[in-house]
Amino acid sequence: MKSLLYLKDVATLRLDPERCSGCGVCLEVCPRAVLARSGSSVSIVDRDACMECGACARNCPTGALTVNAGVGCATAVINTALGRNKASCCCYIDSDGGAGCDGQKRGPSSCC
Repeated sequence: MKSLLYLKDVATLRLDPERCSGCGVCLEVCPRAVLARSGSSVSIVDRDACMECGACARNCPTGALTVNAGVGCATAVINTALGRNKASCCCYIDSDGGAGCDGQKRGPSSCC
């Protein structure tokens, strides 16, 4: 099966290799195989596959991983799965030019 790609070069995932202990917890919790073991530490191998769920950063005991969870595709996937309509987030501009829930026009990657 072909790997899904959301948007190129927009994921907020960052790794501080000096803080990485190589424990591998992030490898276990990442649902998209974004990370891989690299010697005695971990490296980002497919940043574009990151859906910014935040599991890696929340579970990293050394704080080596950071991600702005909920700002990207994961928010859209979760909202859709929960049956929420577009009004549940400010990540849209109506076709009539109206804006999201707070009245401001926003780009596709910025949420409330």
